[in-house]
Amino acid sequence: MNFSLPACKVSASALCSLPRLLNSGLVSWSWRKEHIAESEMEIDLGEMPFNMAFHPSDHLVAAALITGDLHLYRYGADSTSQKLLEVKAHSESCRAVRFINGGQAIITGSKDRSILATDIETGTAIARLEDAHEDAIYSLINVTESTIATGDDQGCMKVWDTRQRTCCNSFTAHEDYVSDMTYVPDSGKLLGTSGDGTLSVCNLRSNKVQTRSEFSEEELLSVVIMKNGRKVICGSQDGTLLLYSWGFFKDCSDRFVGLAPNSIDCLLKLDEDRVIAGCENGLISVVGILPNRVIQPLAEHSEYPIERLGFSHDRKFLGSISHDQMLKVLSLSLSLSSSPTGDSIVVTC
Repeated sequence: MNFSLPACKVSASALCSLPRLLNSGLVSWSWRKEHIAESEMEIDLGEMPFNMAFHPSDHLVAAALITGDLHLYRYGADSTSQKLLEVKAHSESCRAVRFINGGQAIITGSKDRSILATDIETGTAIARLEDAHEDAIYSLINVTESTIATGDDQGCMKVWDTRQRTCCNSFTAHEDYVSDMTYVPDSGKLLGTSGDGTLSVCNLRSNKVQTRSEFSEEELLSVVIMKNGRKVICGSQDGTLLLYSWGFFKDCSDRFVGLAPNSIDCLLKLDEDRVIAGCENGLISVVGILPNRVIQPLAEHSEYPIERLGFSHDRKFLGSISHDQMLKVLSLSLSLSSSPTGDSIVVTC
């Protein structure tokens, strides 16, 4: 199936909401049902999710819920899903989830300040670290095969050895919650974004905060590295993408204004030139960087905020979660245009 749209140019505001785009006549509801619905699977989580993660080598996806529960599902190419685990992981909201140990365990971080490792086969706790942070844990990412990084509500970022179960690094990097992080293996740098409107660069080798950007007027909510390491892209609360040049972090070098009428909650790198953006209005879009343009809409969550995006291990599926309590798994092979210059909606800004 060729999942593409007639070539045309539309204003950025027309892409602020997929329902608005559909109602505009550029894309019909029949197109929506035929192309998006056929390539999309929905899993009703029953409660609002905070985070999700795909298994590194199998067709499994985990979801962290506001109730403190952890869910694990098996998904298939035939749009079917099976719940494998439902675990009461934390006493308060489960805010972050990732797979560790080659996918043998799931690690979660919580508002209750604890970190938990859970066996994916039995659902039993492998290890729990109480009071891992002084404040509620907000974010968690994989750093290496045996290390993870966590960020809390007061701006502290920590790196943990999951095998030794010890803290390797601790950084007082921000003055507000750590919204997102990403790691650069070549330089040993951990980058973080925060509700205080700053981007931080932490050096794991020297255990120091190397630099921090000037304060932005808006909260920074997401971060990815693109252009072969030359650009750092941050999503902000006002719908603007801030582009920083590597090594020049004090102020952004470029801005992509008008991508969304409200916050860009999460970013997922597609390749060195394209990123997938999830926005507060529920729209998920493919966005080109330098030149800055919206390439095509991918999916939506009925105008509910997008909490997290992720790729399956084979990059054939895109996962998304939102306040609508749904985990959606979208077939990328059916959703992406065949080429960047193919038939797709292009917005010039």
